[in-house]
Amino acid sequence: MITTAQFTYIPLKAVNPRESIDFLLELVAQHDVEVDVNYLSTSVRGETEIVFELIREMYETMAIEGEEFRFHIELLSPVAEGETRRGEAGS
Repeated sequence: MITTAQFTYIPLKAVNPRESIDFLLELVAQHDVEVDVNYLSTSVRGETEIVFELIREMYETMAIEGEEFRFHIELLSPVAEGETRRGEAGS
């Protein structure tokens, strides 16, 4: 199954919030997912297990770093591999 997740990470008390965001984007780039970075959020699309593993790793990494943050996650229902939804690329 393929899952799409959109997340928004908001560092609450970071001196340099962009640094925290860039750190997480580098973490995302290490996973086998399609990535779409936008101004306010990032979307990832990939195998369901990998997407959930990535979300957990991001959350745990920032907690270990001692960051205070909000982490918003939206999930689309999964599709079979090779399928797309109406409005997505390839449909």
